[in-house]
Amino acid sequence: MAESDPQPPSKGERTKERIVAAALELFRAHGYEATTMRMVAEAAGVSLGNAYYYFENKDLLLAAFYREVHEAHVAEARPLLGKQRTLHGRLLAVLQSKLVVIEPYHRFSALMFRSAADPESPLNPFHPAGADIAREGEALFADALAGSSTKVPKDLAAELPSLLWTYSMGIVLYWIHDRSPGHQKTHALVERSVELVASSIKLASNPLLRPFRRKVIELVRDLRLPSPG
Repeated sequence: MAESDPQPPSKGERTKERIVAAALELFRAHGYEATTMRMVAEAAGVSLGNAYYYFENKDLLLAAFYREVHEAHVAEARPLLGKQRTLHGRLLAVLQSKLVVIEPYHRFSALMFRSAADPESPLNPFHPAGADIAREGEALFADALAGSSTKVPKDLAAELPSLLWTYSMGIVLYWIHDRSPGHQKTHALVERSVELVASSIKLASNPLLRPFRRKVIELVRDLRLPSPG
């Protein structure tokens, strides 16, 4: 086997995947509150103790699902970024690929949002448990900025990944509440807002607007919530 070939998942990884898949099916069928860890263990074909070994509670099962969706988004976005050079095109690629990946989970995402809205939930974007995903999400936007044909000033480039990641969370929240056919309103929101965001970044990069940019950056830094990590 070549060194670059991916290693097959271990027995433990396969067991975790089976438990997560079983949990998601039960959450859809019976609801989150009605689903017990015993039900999950039985559906996954493992002992209750084994289920608790991998996941101490149901919130961690949702967190594992969140991680899978995030990794699928990064995998979907990377090839698209390689085909785009404009800032508008690269930001659009990141956000549209996000919608593609999460589309099958629209009904289920409302369940996740109820947990994520709780500041103490590990699914909350600002909870320490989600620090790695937040950093990886910001890194994806940092790459989108760095690889574009638009030169972004260093002070602005340092703040934008976090702001863009937060912006993407707002898009997801809108999508959760979007009842238009095929969630067309969300797609329209992405297309139109990305155009405004890209134009605003270019405008803020103008040297003549440096004093205004400095004030905005100070405001962002002063009001930023503590880092989840």
